[in-house]
Amino acid sequence: MNARGLIGVAVGAGVALTAGLACDAAMARVSVGINVGVPFAPVYAAPPVYVAPGPAIVVGWHGERYWDGYHYWGRRDWYAHHGGYYGGHYGYRHW
Repeated sequence: MNARGLIGVAVGAGVALTAGLACDAAMARVSVGINVGVPFAPVYAAPPVYVAPGPAIVVGWHGERYWDGYHYWGRRDWYAHHGGYYGGHYGYRHW
């Protein structure tokens, strides 16, 4: 190879090297994220708190008792106090 060809190759390599080092991608210093040191301690989080739902309030008859939202009534007491019909209309506690 003559001197002219050798100089051309050297100049071309220099231009390519300069362009490669000057571009933004080469100067970004991208890290691959390899941790060679001591790893961090794991973080323990408390489990989420679950609150139990409130009791279901069912207004109505429960067997022989009626729940009106405040207290239980016996079936005969309920009909007598509220004027209902239970085998004939009698007064309060007349059975």
